[in-house]
Amino acid sequence: MTIGVVAAMQCEADILLGDLDIAACETRCGKPVYTGKAYGKDIALVVSGVGKVNAAIGAQMLIDIYHAHVLVNFGVAGGIRENTEITKVYQIAEAVQYDFDLSGPNGTRIGTLDEFQENFLPLAVLPDDILPARRLATGDRFNDDPDDFFLIRDYMDADIRDMEGGAVAQAAVHAGVPCYMWKAVSDKSGSGSSFEQYTQNKRLALENLHGLLPVLFARLKTEN
Repeated sequence: MTIGVVAAMQCEADILLGDLDIAACETRCGKPVYTGKAYGKDIALVVSGVGKVNAAIGAQMLIDIYHAHVLVNFGVAGGIRENTEITKVYQIAEAVQYDFDLSGPNGTRIGTLDEFQENFLPLAVLPDDILPARRLATGDRFNDDPDDFFLIRDYMDADIRDMEGGAVAQAAVHAGVPCYMWKAVSDKSGSGSSFEQYTQNKRLALENLHGLLPVLFARLKTEN
């Protein structure tokens, strides 16, 4: 069974590529896709590019072309609530797109896709003795806008924010493919410039995530 991995940036992909016995690399839709074995598993890894559309394209390619039976999305993300720490790694139990809003015409909560009744989409999770679980809010913005902060923290009640996870979750749910997400916190809202924190902490956050990959991949359920 193939595990399809979506990484937005090359620096995120590199923590797995260093352990991947690469059999092939090709370009699909302008995105590099690496196939091979790591941690005893067959893996197809796409470097999707940043943002929701890029992530969704990458996820769907892995499902349709590389026949991924399981999806994984990992990388750095921003902490929102007090229950997240800089450079620590968390698994995501639910994901929502905080910049998707049909609340007016549909009378649903912000983030609720037109074809769903709830705004958060469920994800596959590993036992919480491996990684603590948190809730993720995804949007096509990297900023320090206080309106976004309060929307994500107080309205969404989410713990972490990123720019890809909610879109990968949407693709996985529609395809009926289980999806796991692991996020390393590189910056935290309310603690100064998010970009400066990200620049300072990205390397260590990814190192911490890399150290967990063998255990995380070993525990994935890849059977039908």
